[in-house]
Amino acid sequence: MSGAFEGIVGDLEYPMFIVTAPGPLGCLVGFTTQSSIDPPRFIVCLSHKNRTYREGHNAPALGVHAVPADAEDLARLFGGETTDKTDKFARTDWREGPHGVPILARCENWFVGRVLTRVDAGDHDAFLLEPITGESGAGDEFTFHRAKRIDPGHEA
Repeated sequence: MSGAFEGIVGDLEYPMFIVTAPGPLGCLVGFTTQSSIDPPRFIVCLSHKNRTYREGHNAPALGVHAVPADAEDLARLFGGETTDKTDKFARTDWREGPHGVPILARCENWFVGRVLTRVDAGDHDAFLLEPITGESGAGDEFTFHRAKRIDPGHEA
């Protein structure tokens, strides 16, 4: 069954997001989905091996940033580097948002969500977010198939 499952999900195309937490912490994620229209809810999943998860899993809120299509360098920074070795936030412009959540200047489409619950989902935890503020701009997103070319900052 795992071969069929991997064949299906490996061909999916979806936008990549950078999730940020107070610290500042941040990582590139692909496991996300809107889970409710009314009330609005969104799920982001963070790998247990990721420092953003290890140090930020108790944060009251997380930032969710759609990576612009022309920001491969930003995707590489947050997906190919680990905060264990690299100060990602020294290498990009950002400001502090609500609850101390970093807001990335280059991402026009973002929101901060209050963490309502966290569920162990295997090698990731799923965080159910209630959006509390954000901004929406124009532009296309950086996608999963482009992100597959990034060597991860840690093992999956």
